[in-house]
Amino acid sequence: MNGPQSTPPREQESGLEVRTWFVRERNALLAQADFGPLYVDYYLHLADQGVRPEPAHDAMFKRALAGFVLHCASRPWNEITAWTINFQNPLVNLFLAGDNEEGSVTGRVFTDNVREMPENLFFADVIRGRGEKRRSSVSFVGNDPLVAFEEFYGRSEQRGARFFDLGEECFALVSEHPDCDLEWFAALTPAQIRSVHTDEETNLMERRIHRWHCGCNQSRMLQVLAPAFRADADALFENDPVIEIRCPRCSARHHVTREAMEAYVATL
Repeated sequence: MNGPQSTPPREQESGLEVRTWFVRERNALLAQADFGPLYVDYYLHLADQGVRPEPAHDAMFKRALAGFVLHCASRPWNEITAWTINFQNPLVNLFLAGDNEEGSVTGRVFTDNVREMPENLFFADVIRGRGEKRRSSVSFVGNDPLVAFEEFYGRSEQRGARFFDLGEECFALVSEHPDCDLEWFAALTPAQIRSVHTDEETNLMERRIHRWHCGCNQSRMLQVLAPAFRADADALFENDPVIEIRCPRCSARHHVTREAMEAYVATL
């Protein structure tokens, strides 16, 4: 391994470390991580919130989470990203969100009220710095989130990407850069990724820390409920003084009183 090493200020914080390397002569970027620590945080979150996704949906989300974090680690520091992946078989939506400046990532599985459509759809929303939100969407085939991500790269990012499941919760992403060796890129195998630092000249670019964190709180839940409360408060609360709401980003439970809702709406 050659070349200078860039280390972000958050390296010493706890969380998942993702490393990126530039593969010289091949002109490609490699991002790789062992996702065990992040998966532990994800399952602790599910246990705390009493959420039990179906095993098939859970397996899909774990692959999606790995691919999403590798993507975020390969992007600029001032970027916020949200992905929604709609699958028709099984009928489920996966949602993922990440803030590179905070190093935070969150997400959830949606199974209720998932829209039936003619094809699977992938939606990507991106905000960079103080710019406006950009949205892109692509269709894809199958039920593997990593295949969907590769389709997104090819058609929306307009450059190639290969995602690799290296086993034991380790995943890698190789993405094209200008003048990429496309023959080498297309022929890559998991075995080649495991030995890439021996077989190729690689330069460590960055170490980034990502952690499971949503940031949802009572104030945000009040904001979410405000339009429904103003439209029909009785229908929202159904004569109950307190209602439970799940965070739309991470499905964390929050309890909101009618009194708090009335006070919040009065300030709008």
